[in-house]
Amino acid sequence: MTTVAGYCRVSTEEQSLDRQLSSTQEYADREFDVGLSDFEVFRDKSTGTDTERSGYREMMAAAEDGEIDAVVVHSISRICRSISDLERSASRLEECGVELHIVSEGLTLQPNDNDPYQTAMFQLLGVFAELEANMAQQRTKEGIAARQENEDYHHGRAPLGFEKDDGRLVEAENYHDVVAVLEMVQKDELSKRKAAERLGTSRPTINRSLERGELYGI
Repeated sequence: MTTVAGYCRVSTEEQSLDRQLSSTQEYADREFDVGLSDFEVFRDKSTGTDTERSGYREMMAAAEDGEIDAVVVHSISRICRSISDLERSASRLEECGVELHIVSEGLTLQPNDNDPYQTAMFQLLGVFAELEANMAQQRTKEGIAARQENEDYHHGRAPLGFEKDDGRLVEAENYHDVVAVLEMVQKDELSKRKAAERLGTSRPTINRSLERGELYGI
């Protein structure tokens, strides 16, 4: 019997893993006939674009010890945020003889499978994952720069998730939590009322923040 594991990751503690858990579990059941009790899930809730995460490290250790035969992830962006990250992860799994299944993109990478189409598609998706992360960062920088030039900003309160430092707009400690919550609202995964409660603010502030999506890379 094939031993299958799942890997799920979100960027902050505020985000839910439920969607990824359902996706990977359903795939494992459908493709490998693996029940919930036999499906081990490695999970991470962390901020950053690197792969130095405890769940990720545990999964790779299990692969290297021969404890798993296949890894299932919901989407390519969950296991990587850059093309170099993707290539490193895929190569390590391949060396361990472990298959990598990407549910959303419908891709499967099998050890010793030299299918040039699959390899090219996998690399291309990695490029897009890296581009998406860079674009989000760039949108945030441009949004902050535009806000700095806005006369209304200089005389008003700093936007949600930001603070002023000597007249300049900088990210506050809760910035990443704010981004995660706004993304959930935008995807209809969280109501504006609950978002306001989580962030200790008001619904009008949530509405204004959503209108300023460039500040949050969303």
